[in-house]
Amino acid sequence: MEVKQIRAGCGVMIFNDKHELLLGLRNNDREKANSELHEEGTWTMPGGNIEYGESFEEAGIREAKEETNLDVSDLEVICVQTDKNKYAHYISVGMIAHCYKGNPQVMEPDEIIKWEWFDINNLPKNIFSPSKKTIDCYLSHIFYIG
Repeated sequence: MEVKQIRAGCGVMIFNDKHELLLGLRNNDREKANSELHEEGTWTMPGGNIEYGESFEEAGIREAKEETNLDVSDLEVICVQTDKNKYAHYISVGMIAHCYKGNPQVMEPDEIIKWEWFDINNLPKNIFSPSKKTIDCYLSHIFYIG
């Protein structure tokens, strides 16, 4: 019998100088998208699992580098949330990176097929649910969404 576990994850909001938000499009292929929540084909912020021993900020910096090749810094925790469905249960930490260096690159092409900048008021409809909650917290100045 499979033992269900709660995992911890993070997502990082990165804005450019036009106040556009960076989102990556997950592969439609379940195997390649590598999402425990199984939301293939959705737009997501850089992020992922928090590894043992990492702070929230360390995880956000690592995940942003691994996925986009951006060097993010001055991260601020803006929200926490519960993300769960029939596949997985996560406690997620949403952060905003106040600084970054570089240009986004597709570093894991099987998982994320492209990165694009979006106007915060004109986002795609199919956003990865943890990313959507973080965006909602940011826009409404709410710290927690259950």
